[in-house]
Amino acid sequence: MNKIGIIIKREYLRRVSKKSFLILTLLMPFLVAALIFVPFWLSRIKSGEVRNIVVIDTTERYAPLFQDTESYRFIGSDKSLEEYRNSSDKEAFAILSITGDLLENQNAAVMYSGKQIPGDLSRLVNQTLRQQLESEKLATFNIPNLKEIIADSKVNFSIQTIKWSEDGSENASSSAIASIIGMSSTLIIYMFIIMYGSMVMQGVLEEKTNRIVELMVSSVRPFDLMMGKIVALGFVGLTQLFLWGIMITCLLFAGMFFMSGGVDPSIIQQGMAMPAAVPAEMEGISQIYQVLDTINFAELGVFFVIYFIGGYLLYASVFAAIGSSVSQQEDTQQFMTPIILFIVFALYAGIYSLENPDGPLAFWCSLIPFTSPIVMMVRLPFEVALWEKLLSIVLLYVTAFGITWVSAKIYRVGILMYGKKPDMKELIKWVKYK
Repeated sequence: MNKIGIIIKREYLRRVSKKSFLILTLLMPFLVAALIFVPFWLSRIKSGEVRNIVVIDTTERYAPLFQDTESYRFIGSDKSLEEYRNSSDKEAFAILSITGDLLENQNAAVMYSGKQIPGDLSRLVNQTLRQQLESEKLATFNIPNLKEIIADSKVNFSIQTIKWSEDGSENASSSAIASIIGMSSTLIIYMFIIMYGSMVMQGVLEEKTNRIVELMVSSVRPFDLMMGKIVALGFVGLTQLFLWGIMITCLLFAGMFFMSGGVDPSIIQQGMAMPAAVPAEMEGISQIYQVLDTINFAELGVFFVIYFIGGYLLYASVFAAIGSSVSQQEDTQQFMTPIILFIVFALYAGIYSLENPDGPLAFWCSLIPFTSPIVMMVRLPFEVALWEKLLSIVLLYVTAFGITWVSAKIYRVGILMYGKKPDMKELIKWVKYK
């Protein structure tokens, strides 16, 4: 086995056997599932506390409109607002004061409270008063059944989008689902480039600080050492990503099954009795499957790995050069800031490209090597021309290998430099050394 292979094996086994790697790999899927399902579950739990809302209505037109809910009890009152303001009795959570005709003056309704008014209470009051004001406004037109006419004229319309396959078949498509898939891939690459690129830099800096590298370069070329570390951590990232994908998928299916209470047996019986008819409850699921059929997940998976490797190789080599050129953690900020700005810009370019995946921003950022691994993943679910994908990959890997060559030059000199913090002019000299 060559020296690079030995370094890759050593670094890979050392990383994956760490307790921190095992704990993070096992816990992260549960944390992701918890972030998705726990807030939803908690939102369905209603508080047992019922808050009193006092309504002071001098017009006597609006107070009867408010109906009690599970969380709020509306109480009409003849007292003045000042009496409640100066009262020591704090049983009223909020006071709604209405002092005039709201059609003429909407500022005549004000809600007071000693605490911040909850959003659900504001929405409840606004909706109740808005419905009444709309009815009063319609009544001023003196048109019989005007409210019913307006209600009948409202139409909820959503255009159906169909995608033609190469064989002429038709399948439902959805830009929303394509955007979700593309953005998920983009965020994964963004997260792993920063996480494992920084890990390369930290590893190099740690070995340099502990003087371990002085022993290693006596038997291994600096380039082999750098490439072995970069490739090994890339394999660690792919391993962790693969395990997370399996575990998160299983947890999401289990969570959806639990939250929905399982599958209704009557749906299964209907499906068995009438194979030709799809139950209403299953129409949404069936449509989602049709949309997913229009997305080439095999192609997405292949390009995801290609862009993951290319983007990681490009940025990890830069991080390795940074780690080798400084002697302290504090000194890395000088060089890290422009690199992080590139990555953050790529993320925002990807987000803004969702609405226009074929626009100038999406097109050029999917070709520029420093942004293409992140932006191109947003565009792929919307189908990109083959020449654009091939050109993007060629530019990415040519640039990645070029940056790796430059980083190796810096790494070769900087890995044994101590105490001196180099500037850009000094780094250029290191690259020119033979």
